[in-house]
Amino acid sequence: MYKVDIQPEQKQAVAIQARRNQEKQRQSRIFNVRNRVIGVDADALKSQAQERKRLEAVERAREAAFDASRVQCDLVAQLLEKEELQHAQQVARQVQAFREWEQQPKDRQDFDLYDPARLQKEKPPQVGDLDYHHGPSSMQFFAGEDLGKATRQYLQREQARRELSHQQKEHCQAKRDEKYLDILDGQKWIEMDLQAARLEDLEAACRKAMDVAVADYNRAQAIELGEQQRLAQQREQDDNLIEIYNHLTSDMLTENPSVSSNPLVPHRVIPERWKGMTPEQIAAIQKEQAGQRLEAQHRRQAERRLEAEQALQEQLAAQAACQLEHEQQVRAQKLRRDLDAYNKQLAREQRARKDYLDKVVYTNEPTAHFHLQFNTSSR
Repeated sequence: MYKVDIQPEQKQAVAIQARRNQEKQRQSRIFNVRNRVIGVDADALKSQAQERKRLEAVERAREAAFDASRVQCDLVAQLLEKEELQHAQQVARQVQAFREWEQQPKDRQDFDLYDPARLQKEKPPQVGDLDYHHGPSSMQFFAGEDLGKATRQYLQREQARRELSHQQKEHCQAKRDEKYLDILDGQKWIEMDLQAARLEDLEAACRKAMDVAVADYNRAQAIELGEQQRLAQQREQDDNLIEIYNHLTSDMLTENPSVSSNPLVPHRVIPERWKGMTPEQIAAIQKEQAGQRLEAQHRRQAERRLEAEQALQEQLAAQAACQLEHEQQVRAQKLRRDLDAYNKQLAREQRARKDYLDKVVYTNEPTAHFHLQFNTSSR
């Protein structure tokens, strides 16, 4: 391809436009109060958060895919293991069936050498236990062979049958005896019940007689107890009458003044025995009370004179306080008038200074265009 030359003016215009774009981007970052004060790029943080969420979603999808693949692999492995186990079981069954049908021991050539029933299949060398053709040295007759086993077992079965029949007869006889004993026991129980009924009747009669005797005894006891209570009440009433008479004739109710004096301290009395004062004591107390009333009257007159003097002093003090308060109010009004005059003079001076500043000093007031020319560059 051919190289295309770019004019210098166009290059310069492109560079200027690039610088202007950079300056606008820089101003948008610097003049943004939130980014400048906090120092955090919210858009960048938001994009980072979105990117992190997207990566987390991708990771979760990847993990889910791995989990699904793992589950699928596990299912496939389980199926393969199950098929392998079934195949091995089938092979084992086939091998066992082949051995059972094609490799039986009786089909072998040397089976007659270790046949377990070989001796049973052979015929015995003797006819019976009393075979006189063979002696002990012939090794054909041994103790315990028992060739008459079938006859002996038959005889034994017959003997067992007879014994069983005899046992059955004895069992039936025992049942009959037991039934007879049960009947005797029933009759015995009936007789015992009748005897118990008679005993209960006798016991009821005895109990009734005993109840009558107990009732008579309780009645007699109640009569005796009533008589004892009557006598006790009569004795208590007599005692009460004697006690009342003794109280009426005692020194306490007759008001004997000699019984109230204390033998240890003559000028004191015993409170529980003292019934009042004598006329001489009452007259002395009344005389003392009259003297106390006269003394209290003199004391009240002195207190009234003292209160009158205090009231006069308080009146004179109140008049002096009113006069002093009036003087203070006059001085406060004068001070307030002087302060108002000073404030008015100070206000006139401040108003004159403000007029001077507004009309003489600050005549060139800045406009909005003056403030907009500042802080327009990011440098």
